[in-house]
Amino acid sequence: MIYLMAIQKVEDFNRWKEVFDKHSTKRRVMGSKGAEILRDSNRPNEIVVITKWEDEDTAKKFSSSNDLKKVMKKAGVVGFPELRFLDDIKQTEH
Repeated sequence: MIYLMAIQKVEDFNRWKEVFDKHSTKRRVMGSKGAEILRDSNRPNEIVVITKWEDEDTAKKFSSSNDLKKVMKKAGVVGFPELRFLDDIKQTEH
């Protein structure tokens, strides 16, 4: 399992979230295994999205797609997100 972490600023969180939710089918079709959304508690328009993928190639294909660029623009993403590809090493309960 690989995780794609996107750190980004958005113009309006509610607008971004609506577009993100509508894009869920496309993410699933492209291979996403789910996502977590985190928001900076002091800056509500700064968010982190962590999506799960089977492998890094699939995650990179998604993150560089023209479709994603169009969706980010529609959602009001400011600039381009900082992307990190993370390996799943270990999960613990605490």
